[in-house]
Amino acid sequence: MLYHLLAPFAKKHILFNLFNYITFRVAGAGVTALIVAFVLGPWIIRGLRAHKVGQVIRAEGPASHQGKRGTPTMGGLIIMLATVVPTLLWARLDTRYVLVAVVSTLWMGAIGFMDDYLKVVRGNSQGLVARWKLAGQVSFGLALGIFLVLWPFVPGFATYTQVPLFKYWFLALPWPFYIAFVTFVVTASSNSVNLTDGLDGLATGLTAIVAGAFVVFAYVFGRADWSRFLGIMYLPGAGELAIFCAALMGAALGFLWFNAHPAQVIMGDTGALAVGGALGTVAIMLKAEFLLLIAGGMFVAETLSVLIQVYVYRWNKRRRGREYADAHKAFRMAPLHHHFEKLGWAEPQVVMRFYILGVLCAAIALATLKVR
Repeated sequence: MLYHLLAPFAKKHILFNLFNYITFRVAGAGVTALIVAFVLGPWIIRGLRAHKVGQVIRAEGPASHQGKRGTPTMGGLIIMLATVVPTLLWARLDTRYVLVAVVSTLWMGAIGFMDDYLKVVRGNSQGLVARWKLAGQVSFGLALGIFLVLWPFVPGFATYTQVPLFKYWFLALPWPFYIAFVTFVVTASSNSVNLTDGLDGLATGLTAIVAGAFVVFAYVFGRADWSRFLGIMYLPGAGELAIFCAALMGAALGFLWFNAHPAQVIMGDTGALAVGGALGTVAIMLKAEFLLLIAGGMFVAETLSVLIQVYVYRWNKRRRGREYADAHKAFRMAPLHHHFEKLGWAEPQVVMRFYILGVLCAAIALATLKVR
């Protein structure tokens, strides 16, 4: 919005020329997101407390987490507002990249909001029935996949994705498989963040790290000179996604102020699904799905731990019975962060060490731009 209002005055005063630079608007979006989170955070938290929108703790979770019962949830509203508002202020609104990213955030956030609302109303941890939640995620993935096939951002490369470590090496998929691929990425990404959101500040901090990496990816992919130098696909207009990612990073950092241990508020499915859906959608539009797999390595590890746990348990139960399966699990508890809690790590210790590994994953993803 600010670009459309102020950039035309660049000929009258050099100050307004700043709005023509993506780097300036990226910084503006990140700072604005922080401010919005800091301003709206306490107000939203007070409202959630007043309406007794408290977190419901699963009975099968760690006993130490029972103390979190009643902590305000639906805090993802802070992240959504602090992401969408700065994006609309600082990004160019005549690019489909930005509009699709905003829609993905609101769509997935709405699914999560419905799930959180039902949890609070029913007073249990079940919330929205899993198949309906999955239906909402899949429906967006299908809609996004069909949209990108019919109206591609880069004509001739609608169903392509980039392969890291190789110059100008793209994977072309038949359009039905590409739509299925997009649906899988969006659904997996949103659920991965949701599974990771089990400790104070864990998913929030990792979100800021991954979003920060994608600020760089979006900016680089949107520049013809850098793309040509690095041997990657040039995506005209994709640089505007750097503004969205900066807003998401700023929103996550602002929310972390309230979500750090001991958490004053929990993002809930409202935030987790919105964040995961946004990251997955951005990666798809940048043709960087494999880079998301690397940069979001900790989200991947959390998801794999659940899949492995379920598979091993069912295998042992089928072969040797339930008693043997209960005693021979792959992890003491899944997702992975609970496993380390069971090993005796304090919650802040788990979170900080996952942050360190998250930074390492993001650094490796960024390094692949040059290592080709």
